[in-house]
Amino acid sequence: MQASHKVSAVFDDPNLIGSAGLVPVMRLAERAGLHTLLQEHLSVANPNAGVKAAGVIAGMLAGADSIDDLGVLRHGGMTKVFGAVKAPSTYGTFLRSFTFGHVRQLDAVHSRTLAGLAKITPRLLAGTDAMAFLDVDDTIREVHGYAKQGSGYGYSGVRGLNALLATVSTSQSAPVVVAQRLRKGSCGSPRGAARLVADALKTTDLTTPHSTRVLVRADSAFYGQPMVAAALRGGADVSVTVRLDPRVKAAIASLGEDAVSYTHLRAHETVL
Repeated sequence: MQASHKVSAVFDDPNLIGSAGLVPVMRLAERAGLHTLLQEHLSVANPNAGVKAAGVIAGMLAGADSIDDLGVLRHGGMTKVFGAVKAPSTYGTFLRSFTFGHVRQLDAVHSRTLAGLAKITPRLLAGTDAMAFLDVDDTIREVHGYAKQGSGYGYSGVRGLNALLATVSTSQSAPVVVAQRLRKGSCGSPRGAARLVADALKTTDLTTPHSTRVLVRADSAFYGQPMVAAALRGGADVSVTVRLDPRVKAAIASLGEDAVSYTHLRAHETVL
């Protein structure tokens, strides 16, 4: 038996909803204060900026990773369960009006929304009464097209943009993104990390009890005074992988066996 090649699938029922899970998610976001915060903090010179920003967020949650993909919000009966849904071109015009200052405004919205979410969902960051771990790392996201602003070849060897991320987690909770920054694809990993860590620690303070002890963790790409100093100023402990440069190798070689009898020292890692 063979399948007929004349059969095709058509999504044409006006009452079908392909992303019904968005309904409880966006209601939860509203309870956490997202919509109100967007109206209060976002000053993009574009009508109904808060409504459009919420639409972009909903589209991303539904799987959109480009402006055209935001059309997923208009499929089937989506407009019956969500109001003020815009066309992808309208969202595109809105997004192109952003400056870096507006991105910082979204950072403020993000941190406050996360704090509101932590209040209404206590299990989001369960276990912060003991210790919270703030992990910093970056990754390359591949893009296509030479006209893509900021794209370049980074350490991965592919053309893309560099995403710097900070996540907080505990022994009882999954990682939660508390700070993020999108950078040129060719930039070095530690660029802007000090500012990101400072922002991440402030957001962590908003979402956890004041007594929470925070440990900032990073690999050797972030080994340097700016990031470590920012973490210490924020009241956190630091665990960072040390680069094996000539000075570190010489220091290790100078240690006798008795000098490390009570301290387990690994050549590639230490805790500051």
